[in-house]
Amino acid sequence: MTQSSTEKPAEKKLSFKFNAQSYALIIALMMIVLIFGILTGGEFLSSRNLSNLFAQMTVIAVLAIGMTLVIVAGHIDLSVGSLAGLTGGIAAILQVWFGWDTVWVVLAAISAGALLGLWQGWWVAYRAVPAFIVTLGGMLIFRGILIGISNGQTVAPLNEGFKIISNSYLPYSVGYLLALVGVVLLFFSAWRNQHKRQQLGLIIEKPIKIYGTLIVYTILILLLTYMLNRYNGIPVPLLIVIFFGGLFIFISNKTSFGRYIYAIGGNEEAAALSGINIKRNTLSVFVLMGALAGVAGVILTSRLNAASVSAGEMYELDAIAACVIGGTSLMGGRGNIVGAIIGALIMASIDNGMSMMNIETFWQSIVKGLILIVAVWIDISSKKQSSVSS
Repeated sequence: MTQSSTEKPAEKKLSFKFNAQSYALIIALMMIVLIFGILTGGEFLSSRNLSNLFAQMTVIAVLAIGMTLVIVAGHIDLSVGSLAGLTGGIAAILQVWFGWDTVWVVLAAISAGALLGLWQGWWVAYRAVPAFIVTLGGMLIFRGILIGISNGQTVAPLNEGFKIISNSYLPYSVGYLLALVGVVLLFFSAWRNQHKRQQLGLIIEKPIKIYGTLIVYTILILLLTYMLNRYNGIPVPLLIVIFFGGLFIFISNKTSFGRYIYAIGGNEEAAALSGINIKRNTLSVFVLMGALAGVAGVILTSRLNAASVSAGEMYELDAIAACVIGGTSLMGGRGNIVGAIIGALIMASIDNGMSMMNIETFWQSIVKGLILIVAVWIDISSKKQSSVSS
């Protein structure tokens, strides 16, 4: 009786902590939106600006999705900005100079990113070179390759088929249909999860709490769809983020590979003793990160309708900041994809809002730097408190 009574408060405490962290992130985003909405006289919340905001955050969001797994595994990747620039440059060169079709260009860019990620992962996993050094070298190498293959020129313009990747919108009816499908999937997933927990004899949360939260999400989804449809519709790049976000949420939560990554980042020695292949899984993480950098490069080049030698500069820092703001621990073993995407949206909102207020660009860097420092401090403080309480 004594043991069971001490376990229940611990469960409630952990549950409350998780919910508090999740809700704090959403509240922070809503506060940022509200502040910029007031300071810009409502322009920040206009349908046109929201559409532009979601289109702008897609590159960092895609990079942050891959970076989450890298950081959870206990590593870091400083090369993703240069790799996105290089893969975007490869795509532009193949199409503009060699006349390749858009489909093959996209596949070539993603494949190049995966191969270069494989190369970096080999050094980290099989040669035990710290990821910080390998990817720092990769950042310089990839930028140098881009300058070399492009002869320092801006490569443009691209075909219409390539430009529509980042500059097209869904028809209004299709947007509402996808929103309704998403809502149905949310409710079905919640019901299925509760049903499984009941079958396994696990604790089930109160239905009013679960479905009340889902109703709030439903209202937000439909409201956002309505706002975006008031302009040109849902931007296609936003769908790309949702697709890869959903895919990697499934990978991280529902596959053995995802569980292995969290185990490696949490305690590598214990993971090795459990029979997990550390080297192979670490290599796979960098391959996935490289492939997503290729996706980000394609999106960026399509949006700009050009590839330049400066494309993707400093994007690696924005991606890392998005992950940390979203709750990913730089110590490894903890993080989630949804938080990283919200973190990317927060970073994009700060850039967008301050630009609309005509604040000089150096202030944007200062503010984002301070936010990153505070986010890491919060992460370290929470770890100290949890260790003391335990």
